[in-house]
Amino acid sequence: MLEKLYKVIPLLLLGLFIFISDPSLASAHQPRITEERLTIVTDPEVSKAYYGKLTGEPDVYTIEAKQAFNLYVGVLVPDMAGQKKDVSALVMKDGKQIALLDGVTFVWKQFFEPFGYDTYWQGPEYKARADAGTYEIRVTSPKSDSKYSLAIGEIEKFDGKEGLNALTLIPQIKKNFFNESPIGFILSPFGWGLIVIMYILAFIVGFILKFIMKKFRRNRGLPFEALAKNGGVARNIGKPDRLLRAVIGVALLLWAITTTWSPILIFFSGFALFEAIFSWCGFYAALGKNTCPVI
Repeated sequence: MLEKLYKVIPLLLLGLFIFISDPSLASAHQPRITEERLTIVTDPEVSKAYYGKLTGEPDVYTIEAKQAFNLYVGVLVPDMAGQKKDVSALVMKDGKQIALLDGVTFVWKQFFEPFGYDTYWQGPEYKARADAGTYEIRVTSPKSDSKYSLAIGEIEKFDGKEGLNALTLIPQIKKNFFNESPIGFILSPFGWGLIVIMYILAFIVGFILKFIMKKFRRNRGLPFEALAKNGGVARNIGKPDRLLRAVIGVALLLWAITTTWSPILIFFSGFALFEAIFSWCGFYAALGKNTCPVI
């Protein structure tokens, strides 16, 4: 049994890596949160979405290109109550204007992005083959107080690192950019898929620990746990402890999906539910404690 689980875990982790790296699920820009008025853009052909809010001055994005590249710039704003569709972007090369993405006069279109399960208003775009040089993209609005998302680059490139980075930033984007609870991320394949995978991993780890503890205690001539009549399933916690772990599991999951979507919190939520379902506690097993009545 243990040998089989050792084979399953690497496959599961590989599946998680593929899941967060799969372009069919992550067909979106790499998210970035803009915290400074000046941002240096690296790899300008790789698609990124910079989320920011104007606070009196233009936000400036700079590109230092040593060779020709494909330049794409697009402006979006969140589809939410009170949001103005007035964000513009001025594209400059070596100090000279080459394009104006005028959001004030543009007819914006609604756009749904399935990766984060969010809806935007899509504004003006600019696409060109750009020569080497220094580029600046200045984001403005009439009152310099609008939220915006600036898309730069068109090549979708998501690896495991970017997938984990997106997982960290999306809850912040939902909360601070869309004024929504991060719980809405559960509707995204990336969100509910993460819960499923972490729960499966938690259950596998639970079975491995249970198997190891059983062998450890038997090798030392110690009793394992109470055996119930239904198939001789080993147990060491009674109904009150099971209920407590079920409550902890649900509470940890709610904490995770309403705040940071931490994979660690989701994992321990799954592990607590494993203990509740199988009436077994690894900590109790290590101490030789048993609150399950022997049938």
